[in-house]
Amino acid sequence: MHIHILGICGTFMGGLALIARELGHTVSGSDQNVYPPMSTQLAVQGIQLMQGYKAENLKLKPDLVVIGNAMSRGNPEVEAVLNQGLRYTSGPQWLSEYVLQNKWVLAVAGTHGKTTTSSMLAWILEHQGFKPGYLIGGIPMNFGISARSGESDFFVIEADEYDSAFFDKRSKFVHYRPRTVVLNNLEFDHADIFDDLDAIKRQFHHLVRTIPGEGLIVCPAVDSNIQDTLAMGCWTPVQLTAINQKVAWQAQLLAEDGSQFAISFNQQAQGDVEWQLTGLHNVYNALAAIAAARHIGILPVDAIAALSKFKNVKRRMEVIAQIKGVTLYDDFAHHPTAIQMTLEGLRKHVGTEKIIAVVEPRSNTMRMGVHREVLADSLILADRVLIYQPEELGWDLSELQTETNNIQICSSIDHIISELQQEVAPDSHFLMMSNGSFGGIYQRLQNEL
Repeated sequence: MHIHILGICGTFMGGLALIARELGHTVSGSDQNVYPPMSTQLAVQGIQLMQGYKAENLKLKPDLVVIGNAMSRGNPEVEAVLNQGLRYTSGPQWLSEYVLQNKWVLAVAGTHGKTTTSSMLAWILEHQGFKPGYLIGGIPMNFGISARSGESDFFVIEADEYDSAFFDKRSKFVHYRPRTVVLNNLEFDHADIFDDLDAIKRQFHHLVRTIPGEGLIVCPAVDSNIQDTLAMGCWTPVQLTAINQKVAWQAQLLAEDGSQFAISFNQQAQGDVEWQLTGLHNVYNALAAIAAARHIGILPVDAIAALSKFKNVKRRMEVIAQIKGVTLYDDFAHHPTAIQMTLEGLRKHVGTEKIIAVVEPRSNTMRMGVHREVLADSLILADRVLIYQPEELGWDLSELQTETNNIQICSSIDHIISELQQEVAPDSHFLMMSNGSFGGIYQRLQNEL
C-alpha cells in the first residue's frame, strides 16, 4: 500500500511514517516545516519528503492519505484529497486499525512528561527483552528512533490529548484503547482547541472510560485535577505515586536534585535509582514507568536496573555542546510549569553557577498569551532570561519585564546570540527552551562561540 502523510515532520506523524514503512508500505509525505531531527530520521529510512502542501504531491494517487491534526480546510493538499475522492483517515485512527489491534497498549498521558515517561517505559521493556513496539513524540537516545512496530504483544504510546484531525475533534488518546495507563499530570494547555480546564478533564475522562476493569491507572497523589477526573467515574484499579508520602509507589530523595532516590512499593523497599537526570518531575516520571512496567510482570528491581542505563530523550535537557566553560542545553519545555520544573532541577544540580534561560514562546497556548501571568514567575531561578519576541506573536512580552528584573526581550536571533556572547564565562549554563527549531539558534550559537 502507498500511504501519503500530510504533516509528516510532526513528531507523531513522523513516528507513524516509520512504523508504516517498517510494516512494508510505501510511504511519502509533505510538510511546510522540514527540519531535523525528524527530517533526518525520515530520510534515513527512505521516506520521500515533499516541501510544502500542493495538489501535485498527490499525483501518484496514494492508496491512503493520513491527515495530521495541524491540517485544516483550505490547505491546498487537503482540498485536493477531498476533490479527488482519495481515501483518507487520521493518524490515531490509522494506528488503532493497523497497529494496535490485539496489542497490550501501555499509554502515557498528561500535560507534561509524556515523552520522557514513555521513553523510560519502552526502555524498561526493551531492557528486559520484551522488544516492544512504541510511538513517542521525541527520539529516545536509548533507541535512536522515535517509533517502531516491535516484536511483541506490547506497545508503548505517548497518548496526546490534542485533537485527531479537522474531521475528528476527539483527543488522539481515545483511539488507543490502552490496558495500562499513566496519567502524569493535568493542567490547562492547548488553548487553541480547549476553552478551559474542564474541557480537558472531560477528554481525559473519555480516556478513563476506555480502560478495562482488569487494567491499571498510575497517577500522582498530589494532582487534584486528575483526582477530579477520576471522580467522574473510574472502573479501573488506581495506584498512586508520591515523593516522601506513604502511597502505593513512593520515592525518597537521596540527592536534592533528583539524581538519586529510593523506591518503595506498599512500604517495601525496591531499590535505588541513580542516573544522570535531574528534577523532581523526572522522579515522578520514573515512579510511573516502574509502576506501569510491573503491571505487565516486570519486577521493580529490574525496572530500576534499566533506568540506571536510561539516556533520556533528545531535546529534553540535552547537552548539545560544552564550549569555553559554557554548557549548552536544548530543552523542549514550552509551558510555565515545565519551564519551572526544569530550572529547579538544573539549579539544584549546578548550585550557584550562572544559568541563562533563552525562551521561544512558540506553542499555540504561549503565542496566545494564556500563560502571561505566570511565565515570569516560572523563570525566576535563572540568573538572566532572554525571551524571543517574533513579529507575529499575539501579545507584547515587554509586560513581563515589570514583574522581575532578570528578563530581557529580544526581537531577533542575532540579538540573542550577541547577548549570550557577552555572558561566556566558566561554569555557565545556557538553557535554550523551545518546541521548534528556534531559528537555528542551536548551531548558530555553537559556531559563534
